Amino acid sequence: MIGIVIVSHSKQLALGVRELAAQMVHGQVPIAVAAGIEDPENPLGTDPIQVYEAIASVFSDDGVLVLMDLGSALLSAEMAIEFLSEAQQQKVYLCEAPLVEGAIAAVVAAAAGRNIHQVMAEACGALLAKATQLGVVSNPLSVVSSNTPTTNGESPTQEIRLIVSNRLGLHARPAAQFVATAARFQSQILVQNLTRNTELVRGDSINQVTTLGVRQGHELVITATGSDADEALAALQALFANNFGEDNVALNSPPAFHHKVTPATHGELLGIAASGGIAIAPIVHYQPTHISIREYHVDDPEAEWQRVQAAIHSARQEIQAVFSQASIQIGDAEAAIFDAQLLFLEDPVLSEAAKERILEHHLNAEAAWQAVVDEVATSYHTLEDSYLQERVDDVVDVGQRVLRLLAGNAPAKVHLSEPAILVATDLTPSDTAGLDPTKVLGICTTSGSATSHSAIIARTLGIPAVLGVDAQVLHLADGTLMALDGESGKAWVEPESHILDLLAAKQSAWQTAQQQARATAHQPAITRDGRQVSVFANIGSISDVQVAVASGAEGVGLLRTEFLYLERTSAPTEEEQLEVYQAIAQVLDNRPLIIRTLDVGGDKPLPYLIVGLREANPFLGSRGIRFCLDNLDLFKTQLRAILRASVGHQIKIMLPMIATVTEVRAAKVILGEVQAELNQAGIPFDAAMKVGIMVEVPSAVAIADQLAAEVDFFSIGTNDLSQYIMACDRTNPRVANLVDALHPAVLRMVQQTIQAANAAGISVGLCGELAADTLATPILLGLGLDELSVNPQSIAGVKQAIARFYIVECEAIVASALQQDSAVHVRELISTSVTPPA
Repeated sequence: MIGIVIVSHSKQLALGVRELAAQMVHGQVPIAVAAGIEDPENPLGTDPIQVYEAIASVFSDDGVLVLMDLGSALLSAEMAIEFLSEAQQQKVYLCEAPLVEGAIAAVVAAAAGRNIHQVMAEACGALLAKATQLGVVSNPLSVVSSNTPTTNGESPTQEIRLIVSNRLGLHARPAAQFVATAARFQSQILVQNLTRNTELVRGDSINQVTTLGVRQGHELVITATGSDADEALAALQALFANNFGEDNVALNSPPAFHHKVTPATHGELLGIAASGGIAIAPIVHYQPTHISIREYHVDDPEAEWQRVQAAIHSARQEIQAVFSQASIQIGDAEAAIFDAQLLFLEDPVLSEAAKERILEHHLNAEAAWQAVVDEVATSYHTLEDSYLQERVDDVVDVGQRVLRLLAGNAPAKVHLSEPAILVATDLTPSDTAGLDPTKVLGICTTSGSATSHSAIIARTLGIPAVLGVDAQVLHLADGTLMALDGESGKAWVEPESHILDLLAAKQSAWQTAQQQARATAHQPAITRDGRQVSVFANIGSISDVQVAVASGAEGVGLLRTEFLYLERTSAPTEEEQLEVYQAIAQVLDNRPLIIRTLDVGGDKPLPYLIVGLREANPFLGSRGIRFCLDNLDLFKTQLRAILRASVGHQIKIMLPMIATVTEVRAAKVILGEVQAELNQAGIPFDAAMKVGIMVEVPSAVAIADQLAAEVDFFSIGTNDLSQYIMACDRTNPRVANLVDALHPAVLRMVQQTIQAANAAGISVGLCGELAADTLATPILLGLGLDELSVNPQSIAGVKQAIARFYIVECEAIVASALQQDSAVHVRELISTSVTPPA
């Protein structure tokens, strides 16, 4: 059997190529790697001796094919051959083929029994096939040839045609799901919009798929070429059949009044009505930091490419942090905008184009990255579809984030000392998601639209917004009084008294309507047959608790304390934490407050806390209670603050990521030590304070009966529980669609947990995002949960949903749901079993 050797400066790259190539032929072909050097400070490089050993390990009289990077990799390979005997040298071939495509083509040919010359020819021809498919153009968004590519004859091309039915077509989130699904398969996925007569594009490129301009009613043809083509097309067809999980009723759609256009009177500025409500306040200008880019020639392109990769890695961590915070602020559905941003960031077309500019043209990282982002943005601007044109905001948002990291600039922040109306040219989705509605009373920009992601976020946050006004507002001095009406799309600079009176009256009427809506939300959530279910709030700040109480929360089921540790260089002190816990408890006015102890690690790293060995899989590493038990000073400080805040309040402690009884007992011992210290110091605390755990690890479900004997309550975290049960990282867009809390496997685990809690006589709640999904409400009621904890904006809807059901009908739905074989079928069951409200 012919042997293959992969020589690269990067060990990770070489191992990845070997793994990919090996999967193509199920390990039939011997593949050796010679990559990187043993230098922790600078691991990039090649070693001739390592190459020689790799060749020797796979040597065969049939021949050895060596594929390599440019530069020293080629030199190392040439030197390595000199160590071989003359007879062996005749059987080793250095190949100029591209590393990834060449390796795959070579192993497939070798596995088919071809000779060394045929294998080498296949490897060298790999790039030609790819170039034909891509049309051989420099634009990173260039489409492939309209001819169906010819690959291995053993893998024929399969094809399906679909009509797009979801309301906004393949906008950011459905496109992200499409790409994530396509990327799960080995087959090459191509897609064409027949309605717009586009050419075929790559199904694994978020930008190419999005720029097809796919809208509701468009017909697509999707082809798959590869061994798993049938499975790939079936998975994609299921996405379309399920409308990508979307209702065809718009969520947070632009207000109907957006289409009203009334002429401006004296002193008025006309704009676009993007988010309803009245705001009257002084203005404050927001100007993001300008990043100046200079293009220059670099002598070490590999180092520049490493800089881009490092910046992309950091940007990914930042976006994941924004997503976590946005989930608290605006809810998981709208926070999914940032899931789409992660896919833009990981788009292979983007990174490959940047890498080409750097390695082939020796451009500096900043200039290469900016050029690629500009080309992608231009391709969006040229689309006929105005809705899809607006998705350029996400491309620019991601692009600027990476560019800022490359330039070493600190992130721009909106800091307001007093409530104000924010005036800007535009706001990115990241900018908007970070706004504090108690300080930013309104938004006025000179660009933007009612369907932009920034506008959607503003509506979700309840911030009135008027966009697209005349640029003269940019010249107003900070502190100038402005009034804006997000319903009519008008703004007034230094409004006259009669305008202020009219707006004040309108604002008062709007607030009255809001109060009436909130009044319903302040009623208990009781099913039609009299079963009361507590509805609590998940919060992550003092401002959140104020919104929660105003929204009808009966308490806080989850206080995420991580916000205290963010954007700092050191952990918060005991006094700082005490002040915050007391303030939140004060707002709750003796309603229950469940404080989750610090839960970092996984998707929530804190650089100044996560020290030591870097974890290959942080989701399975030191996170939650594990981290706290390894950092006792940090843990004890937080426990002291919580205990001290408990006096006169209904505060409970909740421990995250519990996997064993030993962990619970260890935490209780530490809690007892802290209580003893406080007693000795004469510091009061609630000695009867209840202690509970998060059930979010499968082992905790399996021993729920044992854990129930140790604690006072359970809270089921379906976000993590789902990903651990399904063995899928919910932040990995390639597999995140498998993480569905309505999958029968997850529901059975939830049922088992509730049964253990009931048997032990302890309460059990659920604080994952499933609790806010009103489609799931009958399932959760039928399972017998005592409480649901949701994002504040979901409280009213969840209470209304609870009031529509009888427990007996919910129990019947659960019995059937637990017997289904997929989350899709569970959803179908609920949809057909539940009678819509009158």
